[in-house]
Amino acid sequence: MTTPTLFSALDGKLLSPTFSGPTGKTARYGFRGELGLKFPPSIAGEKRPPEIKADQVILAVEGETVSFLALHVDSLAHLDDVRTTFGAALVPTGKYFIFAGNVDISKKYLLDIDGVSYYVLPLDEATVYNELLELLYLEKGDLKKMSSEAKIDAIVDAAAKIGGGFPRAEYAQALAEMGPVKVADNRPV
Repeated sequence: MTTPTLFSALDGKLLSPTFSGPTGKTARYGFRGELGLKFPPSIAGEKRPPEIKADQVILAVEGETVSFLALHVDSLAHLDDVRTTFGAALVPTGKYFIFAGNVDISKKYLLDIDGVSYYVLPLDEATVYNELLELLYLEKGDLKKMSSEAKIDAIVDAAAKIGGGFPRAEYAQALAEMGPVKVADNRPV
């Protein structure tokens, strides 16, 4: 399987991969790692670390569309950077989960932006992977012995079946309800 053009376009933004390659599903390409969202200007061709990044990224691309995306960002406001990074590859049929460090622990949202839905959740002392397993009713023990690509396939396939259950909100409302960005020990920055 050849690398999708979308992955080639993200060259330099897909960072620290723990997995990057074709999965067990035909025409599905997966990635786990970090995603650089905004970079400082490059001077004399030097590579600089991103100013804004998403971590704990799980990504699946089918053809030239993102069929699944889950990631953690410090602030929900970085959703704009995520949307800019992927552009038209984010489609209405995709499943996108944004775990934001400044969303109230008691809140969750379903945001519709330009016809694309984003499930927005807080991330409280857990990992995106563990939160997804719980949200999608997947047993950790069942996935434990699977390969990295099989785990991505199991998560993507389970996410395709998820329906409502999240209160709909306007993006502006969700941004207005954001708390302060917190550092690792849960203190406001």
